[in-house]
Amino acid sequence: MKTLKEIRFDWDLWNVQKNELKHGVSAIEAESCFYDEKLSIFEDLQHSTDREKRYILYGKSMESRVLMVGFTLRRAKVRVITARSASRKERGIYEKETS
Repeated sequence: MKTLKEIRFDWDLWNVQKNELKHGVSAIEAESCFYDEKLSIFEDLQHSTDREKRYILYGKSMESRVLMVGFTLRRAKVRVITARSASRKERGIYEKETS
């Protein structure tokens, strides 16, 4: 039986509300993408700084939607910055990476 590694999340309450209201993605749904066996993660060069690297994840959520999740790592926790439905182009990247 395969076990899931525990991933610890750190949420800013403003980002939780923003993602739900603006993008229709709950914190739980965004977190579920990190357990997609076929997820793809890329460094977000556009939004990274010398002080903080940022990443983009494309993964299928528990709602069977492909999401784009922007995040960083802080004190061994995943801090989600944004989560939304993937665009057509982003879904294509996810499909290409998982095939």
